[in-house]
Amino acid sequence: MWHDLLVVEVPIAEKVIRTVAVYVLILVLFRLAGKRGLAGLNTFDFVVIFLLSNVVQNAIIGADNSLLGGAIGAVTLVTVNSAVNRWLARDPRAARLLEGTATTVVEDGEVVSRAIRQLALRDSEIEHAIRLQNGDSISDVATGRLEPDGQLIIVLKPAQQGATRGDVEALETRLASIERLLRDLGGG
Repeated sequence: MWHDLLVVEVPIAEKVIRTVAVYVLILVLFRLAGKRGLAGLNTFDFVVIFLLSNVVQNAIIGADNSLLGGAIGAVTLVTVNSAVNRWLARDPRAARLLEGTATTVVEDGEVVSRAIRQLALRDSEIEHAIRLQNGDSISDVATGRLEPDGQLIIVLKPAQQGATRGDVEALETRLASIERLLRDLGGG
């Protein structure tokens, strides 16, 4: 039993290379699939993720079913992912290359049809993002972008944006000023 748990059946260097190779392959596949795949996971996306992990399992572990071999693969995977994330945080060019750039999907209240088709975004996804920003319709939107991380960022037109605390404070200051003027006029 201890032999099966602790003896690695595949050379450690091979296990590390296999894990890194599969990581890079999946990274490339997701990059080619585009931002839409990250925008909102639907049932089909979950199925793909679950099956993908099973499909590449043997490519990572090879003929090794040991506990130690699995631990080596897991440590390698987490280490490589952490290193890639740190690299992307420091190097904007690498981030652009590996993650891509934002895509404008709404401009001045109009849907950018070509971008929507290319990203396979549904109207309901854009409408949901608009409602989250307290907008009523697409015509309320100044710009809408799908970010490389899959977030749909909506900026409402100034007339459609809610008042900020600063706006309320400015109004209160002006009202107090008007009240003082009225008092001065009425008392004089």
